[in-house]
Amino acid sequence: MAAPTQSPHRPQPPPDEVTRNVAPVMERVDRFWTRVTDGMRIDEMSRQFLTDARSSYRLYSKEVDSERGAGVSKGKHYFRLVGQFFWAVLEKLTPARRVLLLIALLLMFGPSGQATWQTGNGEMKFLAFDSHFWGALLMLVLLVLEVGDRVVMKRDLQIAKEIQTWLLPATPPPVPGVEIAFATRPANTVAGDYYDVFPRTGTGADEPKWVFAMADVAGKSIPAALLMATIQASLKTLAANPSSLPDLVTRMNRYACGNSQEGRRFTTAFLAEYEPTTRELTYVNAGHNTPILRRASGGIERLEQGGIPLGILESAPYQSGTVVLQSGDYLVVFTDGVVEAENERADEYGEQRLLYVVHMGAQLSPAQLLQSIMTDLNRFVAGAPQHDDVTCMLVKVQ
Repeated sequence: MAAPTQSPHRPQPPPDEVTRNVAPVMERVDRFWTRVTDGMRIDEMSRQFLTDARSSYRLYSKEVDSERGAGVSKGKHYFRLVGQFFWAVLEKLTPARRVLLLIALLLMFGPSGQATWQTGNGEMKFLAFDSHFWGALLMLVLLVLEVGDRVVMKRDLQIAKEIQTWLLPATPPPVPGVEIAFATRPANTVAGDYYDVFPRTGTGADEPKWVFAMADVAGKSIPAALLMATIQASLKTLAANPSSLPDLVTRMNRYACGNSQEGRRFTTAFLAEYEPTTRELTYVNAGHNTPILRRASGGIERLEQGGIPLGILESAPYQSGTVVLQSGDYLVVFTDGVVEAENERADEYGEQRLLYVVHMGAQLSPAQLLQSIMTDLNRFVAGAPQHDDVTCMLVKVQ
C-alpha cells in the first residue's frame, strides 16, 4: 500500500510581517467603530438606548388607554393595545409616509411571487418578485426621510441652544464680598430654567446692588425655552428702571400674564437684591422652590416671602423679605429638577439629601460644593432618564 502523500509545508510569514499586515486593517476598523459610536463605551450606549426607548414609549403610550374594560378578555385587550400603539406611531408620520409605511409592511409580511410565461419559440421565462426585499427597501427609504427631518431639527435645536447659552452667564461675575457658582443641565437640548447674576445700577445708590435671579418655566424644551428668553428680556429691561424689588416683580408678573397662555405657561421665580456694603439681601419668592440659607453656625433658614408664580394672576400682590448675611453663610438656590430627580425606583432625590450634602461641604468653596452636589445627584439617579431641567446656584459670604 502506497504511503499517503503529505501536503507540502507552507512557510509561515514572520510575526512582524503579520503584525504589519493586520495593523492597518485593525486601525481602519477602530476608526470606523469610533465614528459609528462617537467614542461611547458599550455600557454608555446601552444606557442611552434604554433612555431613548423609555422616552419613545412615554411619547406613544400617552395616546394608549391601558385600562381593560369589563368583560374584555386578555387576548382581545392585548390586540386592542397593539392597535392603539400602532396608530399612535402611524399618526406621528405625515400622510404620505403613513401610506409608505403601510405598503412596506404589506410587502415585508406578504408572500413573494413568481410569474411564468412561454415565448413564441417555446422558451419559458420566469420573473421572480421578492416582496420582502422591496418592503425592506421602502422601510429604508422611510428611515432615511425620518433621519433627514431629525438632522434638520437637531441643527435648529443646536442653534437654539447656542442662542440660549448667550442669554445665560458663562461664569459668575465678581460680586464684592461673596463667591458664586452655578450650573445647569437641561433635560432636552434647550431648557426652561433661567439663572443670572448682574448689577442693578438704576436704584439711586452709590454702589450698585446685585441681582440674583432664578426662574423655572412650566414645561420643557422649545416652548419653555422661548418663554424663558422673554422672562430674561423683561427682567433686564425692567431692572434698569428705579423701583423696589416687589414693584419689579409685579411688573414682571403683568408682562408674564400676557405671554402665559392664560396661566398654562406660568413661571416660578426667585429674585434677590444684594447690597455688598450692608450684606443685606432683599428677596421675593414667586412660587419657587424655597431657597436654603445655611448659616455659618449650621442653622437653616428658608426664604419663603413673596407670592404666587408669575403669569397666573395679573393683580397678584408680592411681598419682599430681608435677611442680613454673615461671613460663612451659604445661600442655595435651585429648581425643582434637583430635588425631584428620580432614580430607577422612582424615588426622589429630595431636599433632605441636598441639605446633607450642603452640611457636609459647608467648608468648601461654592465651585467645589456645587461639584459635590452634582456628583451626588448623578450617583443617586444612576441610569434613570432625566425628566426636568436641573439648575443650582450657590452663594457663599466671605
